[in-house]
Amino acid sequence: MSRALLRHLTATIAVALLVGEAAPPAAARTPASPAPGGVRTVVRDATTGAPVPRACAALVPVDAAALAAVTLGEDQLGRYGGCADEQGVLVTGDVAPGRYRLLVRPYDTTTHGWQWVGRHGGTGERERARVVQVRAGAVTGVPDVRLDPPGTVVGVVTDAATGAPVPRARVMVVPYVPDPKYDDHGPTTDENGRYTITGLGPYHWPVQFAASGLATVWSGGVGGRQQARPVRVRAQQTATLNQALPAGTPLTGAVRVDELLTYAQVIAFDAATGDLAGVADVGTGYALRLLPGQRVKLRCDCAYTPPVWHRDAAGFDAATPVRVRRTPVVVDFNLG
Repeated sequence: MSRALLRHLTATIAVALLVGEAAPPAAARTPASPAPGGVRTVVRDATTGAPVPRACAALVPVDAAALAAVTLGEDQLGRYGGCADEQGVLVTGDVAPGRYRLLVRPYDTTTHGWQWVGRHGGTGERERARVVQVRAGAVTGVPDVRLDPPGTVVGVVTDAATGAPVPRARVMVVPYVPDPKYDDHGPTTDENGRYTITGLGPYHWPVQFAASGLATVWSGGVGGRQQARPVRVRAQQTATLNQALPAGTPLTGAVRVDELLTYAQVIAFDAATGDLAGVADVGTGYALRLLPGQRVKLRCDCAYTPPVWHRDAAGFDAATPVRVRRTPVVVDFNLG
């Protein structure tokens, strides 16, 4: 388990009720905003039925635009969640009405594994997870969450063109926006391209791989989560998942801005699902690598002003999709 995840879990338990990555405070709501809702469930051991304390759940939005509301150093998990008490009771409050999926992360990942909460037990595939409707002013009950024993995934990440190992590649079951200042967010490959992911439930898990100068891909070498070839994780066993990263097609552009952020980034999102598809640091310009056939929406977090979506759109939904082909693509941002 990474130090970043430990810090996250400790902080959420300390406050008992987590609001994901910080939900807007009630005072910030306008009179026309709907009243918040909540979710309640009980986390148990799948075999014994005993309550599992301190497991934390993230309420991950189904809506692609809400999923794309992620920024520097954040996991793509949305803004709401909570942690179970010592009796395994997990209650979240102050949740904006909408449709969500639950990702549950146990405190002790040597005993229980992560899971997306499905209709009939856990799953490693987000799209197979139960959709929970949170309604204004109401607490929605979710059937008990039953956690299974964990398994491990290991593998080697290589450059598809040369076969050479790729060091410092990010390996993710939940995509995140890397923070250039902190590099311990999750599993990364060592100098020999090797990685280890622990604490996953015994299900099929899609895995995303990202490295500087190469295309970001899901397991199987594809650009989208839904086309990924998941790895089969088994309880108390180790599965192997190797992945070669292709060079992809360059997507570049100039960034014109009066004052550049200290850590400026251009982020690519899958135009259909909102999943992270690539992140590039910005100087006078940026450079992403994507796969031919991908359709992405681009956001420039580049200035001390709100982020700018491609073609000055108001947000993800209105942003102009960019189709990646085999020839280089250029998209400029003018924030001046």
